[in-house]
Amino acid sequence: MTDAGSAPPERLHPLYLVTGLGKVLRGAWGLVAGAVVLGSQGRWWLVAMIAAGFIIVSIGSLLVTWLKFEYRVGDDELRIDSGFLSRNSRAIPFDRVTDVDLEQGPLHRLFGLARVRLETGASASANNEDGVLDTIALARAEALRDHIRARRGRAPLAAAADDPDSPPLFAMDKRRVATAGLFNFSLAVVAGLFGITQTFGDVLGFDPFKRSFWILLAERSGPLQQAILAHQYIAVIGGALTLTLLGVATGVVRTLFRDHGFRLDRTETGLRRRRGLLTLTDVTIPQRRVQATIVASGPIRRAFGWCELKLQSLAMDGAKGDHVVAPLAHPDEANAILTSLGWPALPSSGNWSRVSIAYVTSLAALFVPALLIALGAMPWLGPVVLMWAAGGAVAVFARWLSWRHTRYALSDDSLFIEHGWWRRRRAIVPTRNIQSIELSENFWTRAFGICTLRLGVAGGGGFSAHDVPALRHADGERLRARLISGDLS
Repeated sequence: MTDAGSAPPERLHPLYLVTGLGKVLRGAWGLVAGAVVLGSQGRWWLVAMIAAGFIIVSIGSLLVTWLKFEYRVGDDELRIDSGFLSRNSRAIPFDRVTDVDLEQGPLHRLFGLARVRLETGASASANNEDGVLDTIALARAEALRDHIRARRGRAPLAAAADDPDSPPLFAMDKRRVATAGLFNFSLAVVAGLFGITQTFGDVLGFDPFKRSFWILLAERSGPLQQAILAHQYIAVIGGALTLTLLGVATGVVRTLFRDHGFRLDRTETGLRRRRGLLTLTDVTIPQRRVQATIVASGPIRRAFGWCELKLQSLAMDGAKGDHVVAPLAHPDEANAILTSLGWPALPSSGNWSRVSIAYVTSLAALFVPALLIALGAMPWLGPVVLMWAAGGAVAVFARWLSWRHTRYALSDDSLFIEHGWWRRRRAIVPTRNIQSIELSENFWTRAFGICTLRLGVAGGGGFSAHDVPALRHADGERLRARLISGDLS
């Protein structure tokens, strides 16, 4: 038996000095913004000095990291020694490793390298990377993965999962990836682009909200140029449309880079997901570590018969425990993935329970006193009161639509929860994975006799919270008792 301490030391590949520059550059946006400002002022000599100093410091730090980083592979553990001024020695027993993920950036793929990430219970709970070998040869990375899986009592990944001709559990061709990009349009992207144009528009020479921008584009068209000069709102409308198109294009490009070649395969222990155009990721998702599933859809996706399937897992996906295993799927495709994991897609009984109508009336009651006061002040406030009243009516109407699509059901050993009318999602939570159950209420909801049942479920990140709102207090107590006892009949 070879102990990790006595195993021969191995280094990262020397090209780590190149592949590591990407991480360094991602943390240098402040310097880039400063260089843009200095360049706009014509102080290029200062920009050159900053760039030269940054390159020297970055390469020097990468060189020190590479020289002081060693790893040793034993029969039962991996040992990583790193650090210069502060030396760290970390031992990772293979029986603590849940799985091994491989990632290849553009340079990794060009030179046959890979980044290895070991998933452990510690990395899931602390939301960090417990063991990473940043740049090693791809063949060595695959051998290390097979070695760890063998020591964990698992076979190497099935040959069928490596065969491109074998049918995947789920896959996305180029057309579907592009379609998914259209649905990934985000107002946050538009807001970010608007902020950039307003902050750096003069420096970049691109500000679609200024009349001068459109006059230059329309200088050969007299009538259009005159319309822009006469009406400022044309520039505003044109700027909004321009940023919207840029937002759509950004969503398509971002999705193409992330989900190109998306393929999901069934393995002996769970799922294997591979995707990426420039950065190729190869992630395994152990079935036993999946804590909940979420089927989500927006209004446009739903109108075209699409949905998104996510898994909430104790295993990490990058820095998150949220795994998207079907970014754009038909309901039958999502159901097939759930079936392969032994999860129900819908409650077998089909008996859904809707939450209390107090979900709507408690919100509406908040507007009544304020509306009466505002109506009394209408002679002084004028149209502002009407705008406020219209906004309140829209909020109440939206809550009513949400109430119509908020429900829950108990079936076999799982709790089903549906939320929302605009962004609708169905969460499936096995009762064995519920860590805590809380009934929450405040003075206002107590006056309407309702409470919210909140579930504590381990793992996950952005969508790990599950709750059933606006339950009658007696119904909440009864549901909590049934979940605790496991009596779902």
